[in-house]
Amino acid sequence: MSAQGSSSTWLDRLNRLCEQGAPSVVVTIAETHGSAPREAGAKMVVSRDACAGTIGGGRLEYQATWIARAMLDDPAAHARLEYFALPSLGQCCGGTARLLFEPIATEPSASWRAVLAELQAAGRPAVMVTATDEGAKLVVSADAHHGSLGTSAADASAVAHARAMLEGPAGARLLEAEGWLLEPFRSQTWDILLFGAGHVGKALVHVLGALPCRITWVDGRAELFPDMVPDNVGIVHSEWPLDAVDDAPRDASFLVMTHSHALDLRICERILKRGDFGYLGLVGSDTKRARFVKRFAAHGMPPEVIERMVCPIGIEGVEGKHPGVIAVAVAAQLLLVRAGAPAVGRPQPDAAIAP
Repeated sequence: MSAQGSSSTWLDRLNRLCEQGAPSVVVTIAETHGSAPREAGAKMVVSRDACAGTIGGGRLEYQATWIARAMLDDPAAHARLEYFALPSLGQCCGGTARLLFEPIATEPSASWRAVLAELQAAGRPAVMVTATDEGAKLVVSADAHHGSLGTSAADASAVAHARAMLEGPAGARLLEAEGWLLEPFRSQTWDILLFGAGHVGKALVHVLGALPCRITWVDGRAELFPDMVPDNVGIVHSEWPLDAVDDAPRDASFLVMTHSHALDLRICERILKRGDFGYLGLVGSDTKRARFVKRFAAHGMPPEVIERMVCPIGIEGVEGKHPGVIAVAVAAQLLLVRAGAPAVGRPQPDAAIAP
């Protein structure tokens, strides 16, 4: 078994740039008033030749990118806040935004990056406190804190503010009097396992690659995987995909569309027996679903368990069998399910879709 790729968070991107020794600037929306294109806490990572993430696009993002790249050319640049009146930039949004620009140095940032990554990987909520004038960091969890804002008194006060934030649903908050930006990070990972690297699988990866999710793409045919995949896609080349089912986290979404109906059957049965998944979608027709249901019932699986398998997949009203059409319909259904809507298959002519 082999794997490649990684989740595409701002921290992942920042870590990769630091590993390469490439300078970067993290741009964060610290505060907004009125209408703004993104919420406080939205980030983008700017390097000399690329940007990862978005703070809403338009003139605000263009101007922020220009400022960030100018900072990359200034050895004396340090963290600072900038104020933007959006109408003056020519944007239709009528509000204002304050952005925090942070030049990132590899070695000084290594400690807080590692701590934040470890907490996120463990699913433990944390608050990152940043001194807006110099970029000093304090990462606070429920039972520990790492780093310093400069003095023990400042650290104690920041820890108290951060722990209070951990108790509620609050988003990023700028404490201007203290000169701190507090950003909560809660585990909201959206895991999708995609079985099959055929035409529909490729189209789905293209669509899902732009969404805030983590995709594990599984197939035994290594030659079918493209050379380049989105940052949030991890490739697993495996002749025994059932291992990927067993290794998947709780509440994961599963999409099954291999080259073999027999393999699809085994994968779906394994997922249904797990029971702790968020969504199971199988590419195919009503006839394929009926055959699978009959087999599962013969194996003693309860009807209420079998009913959780969605087939055909995709939202109702989006018709057609073109891989791109299916991909859009399925991505829309995944978003609806993630928002709490029931997963219901779309009506489809009685013919199997070639994965």
